Amino acid sequence: MTKRDKLVQRMRNSPEVWQIADLQAVALHHGLTWRHDGGSHCVFITNRGKTLPVPAHKPIKQIYIKKFLHLLEEP
Repeated sequence: MTKRDKLVQRMRNSPEVWQIADLQAVALHHGLTWRHDGGSHCVFITNRGKTLPVPAHKPIKQIYIKKFLHLLEEP
C-alpha cells in the first residue's frame, strides 16, 4: 500500500482534520487536477469534467472530505 493510499484510508476513517495540501496530493495521485488561484476555494476537477469546490481554510469540514472521497471513487 502506497503512502497516498494510506492517506486516503485515514481520510475515510477520520475525516475531521485535513488540510487542502493533503487533498491536492491525493488528487494528483488519483489523476484529478485542481486549481487554486489564491482565492477562498480550491476546485478539484475529474477527467470527465465534474468539479468539487472545497473551501481552502483550515480545518476542512467533514462533508467536503466525504464529497472528495466520493469524487475519487467515481468511474
